[in-house]
Amino acid sequence: MTDLEGKTALVTGSTSGIGRATAIGLAARGAHVLVVGRNEQRAKDVVAEIEGSGGSATFRLTTLDDLESARELVEWATEAGDGHVDILINNAGVALLGPSSAATEAEFDETFALNVKVPFFLVASLAPAMAERGWGSIVNLSTMVASFGQAGMALYGASRAALELLTKAWAAECSEASDAPTRIENHTYLDAPVFASHFTVPAVGYFESAREARPFVPGERNMDSKEVR
Repeated sequence: MTDLEGKTALVTGSTSGIGRATAIGLAARGAHVLVVGRNEQRAKDVVAEIEGSGGSATFRLTTLDDLESARELVEWATEAGDGHVDILINNAGVALLGPSSAATEAEFDETFALNVKVPFFLVASLAPAMAERGWGSIVNLSTMVASFGQAGMALYGASRAALELLTKAWAAECSEASDAPTRIENHTYLDAPVFASHFTVPAVGYFESAREARPFVPGERNMDSKEVR
């Protein structure tokens, strides 16, 4: 299937986990994929795998942590995409866990910079051109703890909840700026390297695997990272 031929896809945090699987999947559908991460060897490996399967990709090493880094990425991506970025996957994120009483200002700033500030300015820079062209897709990855309080995950959950609210606001903005239909979909992904070997659900208990937690997860189904599309 090459329904994305001629499209450029920017995937942050795409050297491992869900980001890597997403990049490879988009390339398989014909998109030119822009791989973004901090580890050069892993980035090269993703590009090599894509190109080895007949796809097209290039990479950029960067640390996304402020407005300047977001703007530099947009400038590079637009040039690498021959003047256009059609798909944006905001996958990069950080989860600094622990009680609120132990959190430092630096940890707070790091969490909200990568999980909220960077996606905000990437969307703010790229979405208007998508709306003007009448075609574009923006995917913001979140977490189930954005929907309920979880001990030790205040920073992470709050930052992802902010991103989910922004997603709804952006959908409203884009629907006003373009005649193209705007749609929001919510999916739950559990079987991916971004999760620890165990996690807890409030008032339910401790789970050794995602399978055990399935009845308590929004959507009540587990999804492999390769299902992202």
